[in-house]
Amino acid sequence: MTPEGAGDDVLPEMGFEQQRFAARPERLRPRARRRNPEASGVLQPPPFEPDGRNPAYVRWLEDQSMLGDARTLGRQLAGHHMMWQNPYASPNPRSAVAQASVWFTAYPLSMVSASGTSFLAALGHDELWAAFERIGIDAIHTGPVKLAGGISGWEHTPSIDGHFDRISMAIDPMFGTEDEFRAMCATAARHRGTIIDDIVPGHTGKGADFRLATFNYKDYPGIYHMVNIPEEAWGLLPEVPPGHDSVNLPPAAEQALADAGYIIGALQRVIFFEPGVKETNWSATPVIHDWQGVPRRWVYLHYFKDGQPSINWLDPTFAGMRMVIGDALHSLLDLGSGGLRLDANGFLGVEKRAGHAAWSEGHPLSQAANQLIGSMVRKVGGFTFQELNLAIDDIRNTGAVGPDLSYDFVTRPAYQYALLTGDTEFLRLVLHESLTRGVDQASLVHALQNHDELTYELVHFASNHRDDPYTLGGVEYTGATMAEHIRQTMRERMTGDAAPYNATFVQNGIACTTASVIAAALGISDLDALTEAEVRRIRDAHLLLCMYNAWQPGVFALSGWDLVGALPLDRASVRQLIADGDTRWIERGGYDLMDADPSATRSAAGMPMARALYGSLPAQLEKESSFASRLAGILRVRRRSGIATGTLVDVPDVPHPGMLVLVNQLESAVTQITALNFTGAKITGRVQSPALPAGRVFDLVTRRKVATVDNLGGFTVELPAFGGLAMVVREPKESAPVS
Repeated sequence: MTPEGAGDDVLPEMGFEQQRFAARPERLRPRARRRNPEASGVLQPPPFEPDGRNPAYVRWLEDQSMLGDARTLGRQLAGHHMMWQNPYASPNPRSAVAQASVWFTAYPLSMVSASGTSFLAALGHDELWAAFERIGIDAIHTGPVKLAGGISGWEHTPSIDGHFDRISMAIDPMFGTEDEFRAMCATAARHRGTIIDDIVPGHTGKGADFRLATFNYKDYPGIYHMVNIPEEAWGLLPEVPPGHDSVNLPPAAEQALADAGYIIGALQRVIFFEPGVKETNWSATPVIHDWQGVPRRWVYLHYFKDGQPSINWLDPTFAGMRMVIGDALHSLLDLGSGGLRLDANGFLGVEKRAGHAAWSEGHPLSQAANQLIGSMVRKVGGFTFQELNLAIDDIRNTGAVGPDLSYDFVTRPAYQYALLTGDTEFLRLVLHESLTRGVDQASLVHALQNHDELTYELVHFASNHRDDPYTLGGVEYTGATMAEHIRQTMRERMTGDAAPYNATFVQNGIACTTASVIAAALGISDLDALTEAEVRRIRDAHLLLCMYNAWQPGVFALSGWDLVGALPLDRASVRQLIADGDTRWIERGGYDLMDADPSATRSAAGMPMARALYGSLPAQLEKESSFASRLAGILRVRRRSGIATGTLVDVPDVPHPGMLVLVNQLESAVTQITALNFTGAKITGRVQSPALPAGRVFDLVTRRKVATVDNLGGFTVELPAFGGLAMVVREPKESAPVS
């Protein structure tokens, strides 16, 4: 580590691949003082107050700040030749997909590891990667593993949002060490795999950077959307309750401050709206004495929870931008990751609009900021993906200049709706909308469960295109009324008496696992009474969803909960975690992929174990009929045919409501067809599309001929219950199936 004030201008002379993957101690590093409060050696308050007027406290905070680390990292890279070795101007989704095509999306709080083995050490174990290779998984998205939460006085406070409220570049000791992260990257490389880390360009937690901002210290206020309210206007602010460091502004106070010209007022929507808890996107601090002793009250923006102050990407200091870029470079060039998720990256620009709510979604500043982040990551050889639940147009626009890949919020709720109803019409409508608006399916991360709820806000239809006309089931809707029809249908079939094991999550969606979505679709209301036959049907439908996501262009991603067939937790087991209305904790139960601790009742982080229908990977891989073994067959077809880097060219009409057909053009110029059955009964149907050339149709699993494209441009297939076929058309001059 480099001592403070020495060596900041020196970058060790190493090749780019060494910079990213070699676990060597002399690599690019932040300052030696970068550490979390527990590691700082200051656990008990010294004999003076943690106050902005105390220079020792200010220095202690500055030693832990991300902005300070970013300054050191940036200086080490300035003028270095490695910054000019890679193209960076344009996103390259197919390059990213070719590098990492099938992702395991880990969740640090839930994964069980052997006694004495950290989460990161477990992810770096050769046995796990050997199992992943057998299945066809070639990347791990770790989830957020850096220190998160906040600082109150001299103490670290825990995360309030699953470690998405980052406060440091240091690895949280709960999950392991930096050396274990680097070793994990090295293991992945040996197995031809990639590690994907996280940055959060939209907000931080209330850590050292936020506390220094409230002290009006140096550039730190420029990190955030925060406004100093003059003392004569404090009457417009609500009182902060005892024991709290902020209070959410009620709508009347938000409007009064906007009318007085202090803030821009209401935004387009209030994410995580909860009456009496979060009614606006603004909170106020109590009186805080800054570093010069001046008493101040601040109002700050937070799109999410009040402990997640939003970063300002257009401040004259550009402090927020510097901090985020430094965090990205630390992950790529010090820790060795190959890609980064950009979380909450669609909310990087806000602007006042007369007579309307402030412009806060799809803002051009978000696109510009994402272009800067994506370009910087590509410049050092990595790739990015965005987890951005916005309208299809906004996903397209942001992806055109910024991240290489985007999470598939486009079709995820639609394919689950198709399973719940046995009708693919809405899914086909969404796919057509995506094609029409220029979204490349190969640029999407098609995923099963992740850490979040089943997000069914359908922002594209409910917001940007709320007044556009659509037809569904023979009924004419506006975008807004169709979105509400879809949401209401999903609520009725997935929650309440029909499926009491799932739960609504504020206005965003439904807390559930993939297995519990399927159980609801099968009409199962009591998970404690599942029969072996019902478990097999859940497994078959789960594999159907894998086929949908894997047999189309783009990344395929699945979680540990998917791999073991996890069910939701009983609410009583996470009563304290869901007390504030965050029901997502019921879907985040502990899971043991590798039989690391068969007797475990909780993960190391304390999450109760979820009931697993399929079992561990070692047990599954011994049985040909298991979920993991059959998934391996699905992924073999994907890998050897090149589906992942193809192009979706048509989503034709189908003769049966439960049937879905995707026509893809592969890079080899071969036409590939995916035909799926979203019902629990066998169906026969015709595949008909102008995109089909004349020729013989081969099953990519058996490599045998199954049909011939006739003079009308189609052919007939038989699909088993919750089954599918991946096929290619060989034109007459060719005689052999694709290899």
